[in-house]
Amino acid sequence: MYDRPVHEHIKELSEALVQLSDKVLQNFYDALTAVRNQDEQQAREIRLIDDEIDLTEVRLEERCLAFLALQQPVARDLRTIVTIMKINDDLERIGDLAVHIIERMPEINSEMLDKFDFEKMGHHAGEMTSKAIEAFVNKDRILADRVEAMDEEIDGMHSAVFKKVARQMKDSEADVDQLIAALSISRYIERMADHATRIAGEVIYLVTGEIARHSESSYEKLIQSLKD
Repeated sequence: MYDRPVHEHIKELSEALVQLSDKVLQNFYDALTAVRNQDEQQAREIRLIDDEIDLTEVRLEERCLAFLALQQPVARDLRTIVTIMKINDDLERIGDLAVHIIERMPEINSEMLDKFDFEKMGHHAGEMTSKAIEAFVNKDRILADRVEAMDEEIDGMHSAVFKKVARQMKDSEADVDQLIAALSISRYIERMADHATRIAGEVIYLVTGEIARHSESSYEKLIQSLKD
């Protein structure tokens, strides 16, 4: 298995990562649709696909570890494998967020969802993830930087949801459980964007060897936005 050139193995691992990202993104979009339509059948399918994602993530990690043990790569090849493993972990966590979203389905209805623009927010986070993977494939530092910059918009959307929920909770007739569910969905989407930002940072590490450092966590940025 390992008598072929190193670059061929790395290409296969990279392709497996891209395939995983496609499945993760589609499941995330489907989760938003399932909640919007209150589709229990689709929610069950999302859980099954998440099990497949978890298994794929484990197998890809095992392949990377075997490659490291048998090939002992150095320099750029080593960074590539480490980056694949880190992105693999981020994708699995995004997959978990799709399940968290559908778990909120019983607590929220379409009327409440209409009050928040989760479809726009979700597709923005999905676009961040897609571009981050594209940056990995093309070793594109500029695109990775652009993904990190896109996180500001998601933070603003999440902050807006937070403020809107806080205002509506002051109403004595407010459905608190639904509002909390809405805030949770917003948080899950925002966390997806955080993972996309991390992937972008991992691409920067791959291209430059520099470990990206972020000065503020998303929580700190949210608190600061509420003060402004």
